[in-house]
Formats: sequence, structure tokens, C-alpha cells
Amino acid sequence: MRAFVVDSFTDSAFRGNPAGVVLLDAPAEAGWMQSVAAELRHSETAFVVVGGPEDEPKPLRWFTPSTEVPLCGHATLATAHVLGGAQRFDTRSGVLTCTAHTDGWIEMDFPVDHAEPVEPPEALAAGLPGITIEEAAEGETKVLVQTASAAQVRAVRPDFSMLADVPSPGVIVTARGDRPGIDFVSRVFAPRVGVPEDPVTGSAHCTLATWWAAKLKRDERDTTLVGEQASERGGIVQMAVRGHRVGLRGKAVTVLRGELLV
Repeated sequence: MRAFVVDSFTDSAFRGNPAGVVLLDAPAEAGWMQSVAAELRHSETAFVVVGGPEDEPKPLRWFTPSTEVPLCGHATLATAHVLGGAQRFDTRSGVLTCTAHTDGWIEMDFPVDHAEPVEPPEALAAGLPGITIEEAAEGETKVLVQTASAAQVRAVRPDFSMLADVPSPGVIVTARGDRPGIDFVSRVFAPRVGVPEDPVTGSAHCTLATWWAAKLKRDERDTTLVGEQASERGGIVQMAVRGHRVGLRGKAVTVLRGELLV
């Protein structure tokens, strides 16, 4: 079986978010895929079946080191990159279409995730020392916290033991951008699913896109947004909200290709 490591949402090696990609000739057993993901130790590893008819969407699943997840942006981008860019995938979140652009960017058509305002649970405030919570909201898979400044987002050192008690697979911390060309900054923490900090998170931008389109008063004629995920590795995600869908655009770099022997 061919296996790859790809850095997503970046045009430079050792930046962005690394993902494992495993190409399968036929569907594999979930326990085996989980073991491979735990061995590779990336925040997500993608498993895609490439042995089927070319005109049908390719089955695609994603695993963290500890669990399967219903949607993953950076590992989808990595998989599309490995397979040449333009692809359709059959996933737990429906059919996802990827389009290759001549400038090296790949656009993924994902479902939007509207976050609804909530009272922040105690574990959220305790897990984010130094953060001023201006608003909190809950989406399908993540809790979003808007804070007072990008500086707070960049500086926060979470208490992961407390964040693991937040009843959500992930926590997004975000604020308005602090440099030209960046609409907002964010970081994503997911200790509950075995990922203390995710370097660049495509699925989080399904939530961030609609949140900031409303906050920045973008209408249907101007829905393009640029987000910086301010992790240590860092990455840039371009977004375009289109009704109930969002186009997520990024670049990717293959850093390793090899053969899986087990």
C-alpha cells in the first residue's frame, strides 16, 4: 500500500498541517486504520479507496491517533493533492468535491457549520487562561470562542486537562486579524480526541467562515475571507461562503512517500 505525508495549507515543507494519506485498493477494517493512524501520529490520517470506478466518488475516511472523525479539511486537501487535485470523495459528511486551480491552490467544497451562541461552560474559561471571552458559540463539532484580540489568540497556553472536559470534540479560539490581508486569526485545540493543538484545521473554517462573514458584514457579492491559523507551524486558508456550502482553498506539499508494509 502506498502511503504519504503531506503538509497542507502551506506552500512550504514543514509548515501547515501534516497529514498521513494511505491509498487502498479496497475498503479496510476500521480497527486496522485506527492502528495505522496511531502509528503515524499525525492529527489525522486519511484512507482513500482508489480501486473503484474512476467516475464514482472515492470512499474517504479520516482517523486521529485515537478516533475516527466525520470531517477533516487538511487531510482531504492532502489526499486530493496526492491524487492530482481534482477529485470527488464519498465521506461521512456527504460527497466532497475538490477542484484544482492553475495557481497551485486546491478548492474543497464543504458544508458550512453555523455556530449558535451559548453560555461558555466553566471548563472552557478555566482551560483558556488569559483569554477574554467576548462571545461563545457551538457548532456541530467544535465550540468557538471569540476573544478580544489576535494577541490573546497567539499567546494563549491552554490547560488541556480542562479543555478535555469541554463537551465538544474541539475548541476554536479566534479574533479579528492583526495584519494586512488577514481577516481573522484562530487556533484549534482538541485534546478530547487526542489532538492537543491542531496546526491548521480545514473543518474549523467551515464554522469560522460563516461566523466572520457575519461579523465583518460580508454580503453575497463579497464573501471571500482569508484566515490565519496561528499555531507554531502556521497556515493560511482562503474561504468563500456560498449558501449552505463553503469553498476552502489551500496549497499542499508532499514531504514523504513510501510503502506501508503491514
